[in-house]
Amino acid sequence: MADSTISQSRLAHFFTANTMSAPLWLVVRLYLGYEWLTAGYDKILNPAWFGTGAGAALRGFVQGALTKTTGAHPDVQLWYASFLQSAVLPHPVLWSNAVALGELLVGLGLIVGLFTGCAAFFGFFMNFNYLLAGTVSMNPIMLMLALGIMTAHRVAGSWGLDRYAQPALSRWCASVTKKSV
Repeated sequence: MADSTISQSRLAHFFTANTMSAPLWLVVRLYLGYEWLTAGYDKILNPAWFGTGAGAALRGFVQGALTKTTGAHPDVQLWYASFLQSAVLPHPVLWSNAVALGELLVGLGLIVGLFTGCAAFFGFFMNFNYLLAGTVSMNPIMLMLALGIMTAHRVAGSWGLDRYAQPALSRWCASVTKKSV
């Protein structure tokens, strides 16, 4: 059986695999990281979002989303509203703390360039959920920037701590694999 190779365009290679594009991804990472960090930091300082008495702000956010389920083309689909009612509303403190910490950690990961692809994925996931809840704001832009970073994860963190973390993690995984064989 013959192997086939599909070549990648030069433009796609430049943005996703060439370290010469790292300065571009640094700017994108810093912008997106700043947005997440400030959002998470504001929530951590707000007792309605973070702490043992948290949940009031999240409850209001979810109630607002649930009002957007009517009409021919609702902003919030019924399946997502059902998820909000059955999984989020019964545990507002847990979800509220998770949102605040998640936003803060995504921002830190993107700013310092550590586990950049993973941080971008979780940012993408949160933006996607905010969009499903009917909140537009900056979410589409942030979602697309996170998608770009996820696509270029090989170089997006090369001007950050990933430069050191990825080789160390690869060596550790290789040593664990050798021991298990």
